[in-house]
Amino acid sequence: MTTFTHVTVGTNDLEAARNFYDKVLATLGWTRIADLGDKGSIWGDGKPSFFVLKPINGQPATVGNGVTISFEAATHAAVHAFHEAALALGGPDEGAVGPRNWAPHAYAGYTRDPEGNKIAAYCFAAE
Repeated sequence: MTTFTHVTVGTNDLEAARNFYDKVLATLGWTRIADLGDKGSIWGDGKPSFFVLKPINGQPATVGNGVTISFEAATHAAVHAFHEAALALGGPDEGAVGPRNWAPHAYAGYTRDPEGNKIAAYCFAAE
C-alpha cells in the first residue's frame, strides 16, 4: 500500500499562513503540531501531515498551477465549516460546497490560502 507521509506548500508570510491554517484546519479536527521557528509549521490529526514552509532555497514561494490539496472531512457539515472559515479569512470561493459527481457521495468545497494555493475539503460519506 502506498501512502503519503505529508504535503508541503510554501509561504512568503508565515504568520498569515499560521493564522489561516490554525482556523481552517481546526474545522477538520487538525491542530498545529509543531513550529519550526521562522521556517514554518506543521499541522495534523495526531501525526504530521501538512507542512507550510518558507522555501529553503531562499526564493519566493509560488503557487503550482493545476495543484490542489484536498483534506478529508468526516461530514458534510465539516466541509461547510472548512469552506466558511476560509472565506471568512479572505479566501476566495474556488468551488462552492456541494456534491461532486466523479465519485459516489463525493461532497466538497474549494478555496485558496493566503499565498494562493488551492485547497479543498472532501467528504465521501452519505448524508
